[in-house]
Amino acid sequence: MRRLGLRFPDTGGGAERVGYIIMSLGLMMLGAVLYEFNLAMNEVAYWDTRIASVERRVQRTTAPQGTSSSSSSSSSYVGRDMKQEVKKANAVMSELDLPWQALFDSVEYAANHDVALLSFQPDPAGRMMRIGAEAKNIAAMLDFVGALEREPVLKDAHLLKYEIKRDDPHRPVIFLLTAIWA
Repeated sequence: MRRLGLRFPDTGGGAERVGYIIMSLGLMMLGAVLYEFNLAMNEVAYWDTRIASVERRVQRTTAPQGTSSSSSSSSSYVGRDMKQEVKKANAVMSELDLPWQALFDSVEYAANHDVALLSFQPDPAGRMMRIGAEAKNIAAMLDFVGALEREPVLKDAHLLKYEIKRDDPHRPVIFLLTAIWA
């Protein structure tokens, strides 16, 4: 038997080229990822040193440093700052402990489709709130004020002022009221 000599026109050289191109693209992407990783690590190192320096500075100012007048004045200054920060934090905590959800639910329950709330200004220190609203007519306004007075969370709802918009053909009533919440 004789041997067949088959020759194929494609020796696979094109596939090798595509493989090399894909491999070089992968290496370039790996280089970009490593570069970004290096940038991120440098930023982490920067912030670590910054935090460490701030912690050292805080330790120096809060640690007792003998009996010199400058150290006692700086420690009293730090003590005053800490007291002010604690006072502010306590004020925020007392405001967060107020019955906000009950207050919002009461106002929402009192409002109807004839009244649109325009402003809501609570004063947590005085436990008062001011509400600005617009009603379709005076009866809707008075119903809203009465509904607020009937809410158990609110008391002493008073109408401060109202104005009928004469330039509007529907003549809505804009009003402002205050109420105290318990």
